[in-house]
Amino acid sequence: MRSRPHRGGRWPLLTIALLLVAGAIGAPPAGAAGGTSSSEVLRLLNAARAHHGAPPLRADRRLARAAAAHSRDMVANRYFAHASRTGERPSQRIARTGWMHGRRRWHVGENLAWGTLRRARPAAIVAAWLRSPSHRRIMLDSRYRVVGVGVARGIPFAGSRHGLTYTADFGY
Repeated sequence: MRSRPHRGGRWPLLTIALLLVAGAIGAPPAGAAGGTSSSEVLRLLNAARAHHGAPPLRADRRLARAAAAHSRDMVANRYFAHASRTGERPSQRIARTGWMHGRRRWHVGENLAWGTLRRARPAAIVAAWLRSPSHRRIMLDSRYRVVGVGVARGIPFAGSRHGLTYTADFGY
């Protein structure tokens, strides 16, 4: 997807970058995984989408259920990938929730991330997705209308349980 040029030069992009950095520095330490982190990720996703002219996303409980289960599975089984250890793809995990039932056409996308300390905060996660072309393309795709965010305590690698692992499942 091509970026539309902004009429104010680089200031709008610089402003959102500064807001994301300020949010990461001023945010409280990452607490319990779940509701607060996932709702903050949704708020930040929608702020980035608004800045780039994409419509806001609505939270979807079925996508959130698939995303949360995947984040927990990655932490529990020490892997970090879109496909599970058994080879299950995101679309298969999402289909199990019933999200695709009754839809003639559908499309899903997924972003993953993990972090420790300040890098585990929602603002740092969304900022990292914005810096990655493939993640940015998914999160700013205007066709996506719903998202489910799942956050699990811990990281998907041995050595540290202090951190958070994120899955964002997008759909249209």
